[in-house]
Order: sequence, then C-alpha cells, then structure tokens
Amino acid sequence: MWTAGAKELAAEAAEHLKYRCGADSYEAVVVLGSGWSGAAESLGLSDIELDMSELPGFVAPRATGHSPKVRSMWVGTKRIAVFLGRTHLYEGHGAMQVAHAVRTGIAAGAGVALLTGSAGSLRTDFAVGQPVIVRDHINLTGTSPLLGPDFVDLSNAYAPWLRDVAREADEALTEGIYAALPGPQFQTPAELAMLRSAGVDLVGHSLALETIAAVEMGAEVLGLAMVSNDAIGAVFEGVDSEQALSVVQQRARNLGELLNRVLLRV
Repeated sequence: MWTAGAKELAAEAAEHLKYRCGADSYEAVVVLGSGWSGAAESLGLSDIELDMSELPGFVAPRATGHSPKVRSMWVGTKRIAVFLGRTHLYEGHGAMQVAHAVRTGIAAGAGVALLTGSAGSLRTDFAVGQPVIVRDHINLTGTSPLLGPDFVDLSNAYAPWLRDVAREADEALTEGIYAALPGPQFQTPAELAMLRSAGVDLVGHSLALETIAAVEMGAEVLGLAMVSNDAIGAVFEGVDSEQALSVVQQRARNLGELLNRVLLRV
C-alpha cells in the first residue's frame, strides 16, 4: 500500500475525503488524542462523518479512547477536518501510517495542524487535568515519517505564533517539552529520572511523528497535551491507565471549547 509514497497516498485520501464531504478544501486539520474524541461535540458545527477506514491508506485506531471516525466540521467560517482518534506505533503500524491522518488533512488544503494528546507529567507544578501547550518535543520513538535525504528544519516545529494564539484563547495555559516514546509500556523509574534530567516535562506516545510530517509538508503546528496522570507519582503508586483516560474524557467538552477559541483566532 505504501509503495506509492506516503504523500501520494495522502493526496489520494484527501481527494476521497473532499469528495465524500463536498468540500473544496480545509483550512485546518485536528487530530484528537486519547480521550479527546468528545471534544468534537463542542469544537464546532458538525457536517459529515465517515469511518477513517473508508479512505485510502487508513486503518481504524484500536487503542482505547480513540474513535475510528473523521468528521468534516465548521468553526465559524472555517472548514476543519477532525480525526477523532489516531493510530500508534504500538498498534503494529509504521511511522508512515501514524502520520497518515495529518498528511491527508494537509493534502486536503490545511495550512495548520492542531495535534492533541494525553501525557504524563514530570513537573510538580503541572496538575492532573491541566492542558499544556507543547513548546518542543524529543522524538524517542527510534523512527521517522521521512525517508531519504529529506532534511527538514524543526527549529520552530511548534509555531510560536500559534502558541501565542493558544495563550490568547486561554491565559492560564503554560508550555512544556514533550517526549514521544513508542509504548505501549509505561516508563521505568530510571527512565523517568533520565527524561526529567534531560528537561522533559511531558511523556506520551504520539505527536512527534505527526509534527515532523506536518512541518515537512509546509504546515504550521500547534500541539496541546492534557496532563492525564502524574508520571513521577506513578513511580510510587503505579499507573492507572483507566483513571488517566477518565481524566481527559471528563474534560472533553472544555477541551473542545478551547480548540474552538483557538481555531477562531487562527
């Protein structure tokens, strides 16, 4: 399937998406992370919803808390492609598959990619249930969605002006550095200590590969991570993955309202 090239397959999927939804183009693409799917209800006005698997190159996400749907929506006068879930490396997919949704949205015209996820916090001043702007990432997945001599400048991977827009939408938002790991296992105490000493604030299993692909395709990226658990506290108490998912789901409507305010300002 991927022998035709990731961008070529994304372009084919984008044409199918636009045709099925009667859209000429999209202004932004949103990828909703673990527990975030309910945010779509308050993000904007729903138009048409499809199964991702109906589009070329897609498989349905299998991780708990991820919907297999893609929704065409209106936020004000802007048409937005919203993927209500994502696939991950730990589901047995490669980096090209993981980045396929964001590449499809950009191929459909989106100049802005709004990527969301849940994350464990390595900061004592980050509260569980708090959304955080991703200022930068460390890609520890051991892979990339790029092939060949495709050299991409990531010095401003998370667009400063979009981070300013997010702070205008919610003055309480703060920023952090996100480390992307392959999963599905959580980190050992030694790994968490190493990450913290390296300046990492948030740990998760997404965002980085999608961001790389988006920047390579010329889009500007805003990353938002919801603190779903205290990763440092988990060293002593263990990780309750169901509780972490519940934290995000309970705040989904508020998160959708935040995304709406951001997109209206873009």
